[in-house]
Amino acid sequence: MIWGILCYLMWGFFPAFFPLLIPAEPLEILAHRFLWTLVFMVIVLLVLRKMGTLRGMSLRVWGLVTLAAVLISFNWGLYIVAVNSGHVADAALGYFINPLVSVVLGVVFLRERLRPLQTLSVAIATVAVVILTIALGQPPVISLGLAVSFGLYGLVKKRVPLSPMQSLTAETLVLAPLGLLYILFLEFTGANTFTTEGPAHAGLLMMAGVITALPLLCFARAAKEMTLTSLGMIQYLTPIMQMLWAVFVVNEHIAPARWVGFSIIWVAVTVFVIDLVLNTHKNRRGTLRRAR
Repeated sequence: MIWGILCYLMWGFFPAFFPLLIPAEPLEILAHRFLWTLVFMVIVLLVLRKMGTLRGMSLRVWGLVTLAAVLISFNWGLYIVAVNSGHVADAALGYFINPLVSVVLGVVFLRERLRPLQTLSVAIATVAVVILTIALGQPPVISLGLAVSFGLYGLVKKRVPLSPMQSLTAETLVLAPLGLLYILFLEFTGANTFTTEGPAHAGLLMMAGVITALPLLCFARAAKEMTLTSLGMIQYLTPIMQMLWAVFVVNEHIAPARWVGFSIIWVAVTVFVIDLVLNTHKNRRGTLRRAR
């Protein structure tokens, strides 16, 4: 559970980082995320002497990795557009909806079963999401796009038979060539901010690789060791942090109906955490009995 909490805490601070990359456009930021994440992961594998671990991957595994790469690249790009265009609250709503998507995917595709308190938590969260969606007054395209793309990414990651480091490196191996080509295109057309906005800006674009890789490594570890349902519910940490950022830092206006929805979300999270604590305590008592 600690890996899931760590990744969602790190993602919660993302709205503070990506506006620092302006005046780079979203596609340029995305391209640099592809490239520098791969560079960072190659360095990690070289230090750990695990560079050869990607050899011998089957076509099926490469297919799953490519699908995961497409889904996460779409999610990254949409998130950058949302945050850098003043739609932090819409991005947060997407990650409020995502746990429900994860729960549905886990039940439908992985045959995961919900305990009674988990079912109650999901039902409460569903009510909150409906309220939040109505409060927007329009179809939440950004929110739904983020929720569905990341939910599917989590589902695919459950089926990729690789370690977190192997999986992330393979995904960026698929994406980095596209990123490099786009960066070269921007350089050829004179629109590449990496070489025109000073060393601090270039350094921040390079740092995007580390900022991208660390939470994804934690997420990949969590996805291997937790049920998709539990992983999805813990994700509420991220949108709560993002909503606080939207309100208190960038001063986005939040309608009263949204506050009602967020309050109900916190009730749902509380119920889910209570279930996790009770179930953990129950499992420990069962383990102790068997040990005796």
